[in-house]
Amino acid sequence: LTESGMIMLGEIITFGVGIGVCILVMLFLNRLFNKLYEKKPGIHLKFFKSLSNVIMVIVIIYYALSFLDVTKGISKVLLQSGTLIVAVATFAAQQALGNVVSGFSISISKPYTVDDKVKVTSGNAVLAEGVITDVTIRHTVIRTFDGNSAIVPNSVMDSSVIINTTFTENVGNYIEVEIGYNSDIDKAREILKRLCLEHPLTINTPDMNVLVNRFTANGLVLKTTVWAKELGDNFKACSDIRQSIIEEYAKNGITIPYSIVTVEHK
Repeated sequence: LTESGMIMLGEIITFGVGIGVCILVMLFLNRLFNKLYEKKPGIHLKFFKSLSNVIMVIVIIYYALSFLDVTKGISKVLLQSGTLIVAVATFAAQQALGNVVSGFSISISKPYTVDDKVKVTSGNAVLAEGVITDVTIRHTVIRTFDGNSAIVPNSVMDSSVIINTTFTENVGNYIEVEIGYNSDIDKAREILKRLCLEHPLTINTPDMNVLVNRFTANGLVLKTTVWAKELGDNFKACSDIRQSIIEEYAKNGITIPYSIVTVEHK
């Protein structure tokens, strides 16, 4: 090889080693965060893992620009104009940076972590409800109960009301059932109470109340609270109890009123 060829080969080897070192550092950090997460799961580890990956990618790109002759001028200009570029980038990416700052806030305060069951609300609107599966520097991933994934920006998570049912030891959910005015109210209340107490997933006690909640055009509404250890158990228990209500009320002559539309064709 000629002298210029040797120099070029040396530069290529140096460039390859530099990129390789950066990739090894990124892999090491990912492995480290994964090990720490296995030992003690936490959203801060998910967040900082994502942040370290972004930083390492930026380092690799800048290293590549500063090493090659074609792009050395670009990297020099970027370095000399660092303050201006940061100011412009900050202005142009306010929303993205807001998500990063909110990610820091969430990772420190830890209002939720992976596998927590949460409901995210803003005003009267439910933005997302399900299980936390991931937290990155930009967003939080929530697996909803219908199997979809809601990608919620961290800034939205930070500014919304988060109902974390994992923090609650027991979970309650209302059951309402409408009965006709001609039905035996006491018997209807007794059946509803019995069904709640007998279900294997509920933790209701004999002193639970079944109340007459309100009157309607067709009858009156009975209301009670079904308690279970976990949210999933509560969903299952309420579903089973609603089905049993229809069967038991039919056996005991208790009517559940519904509208009938009659269409006359002339």
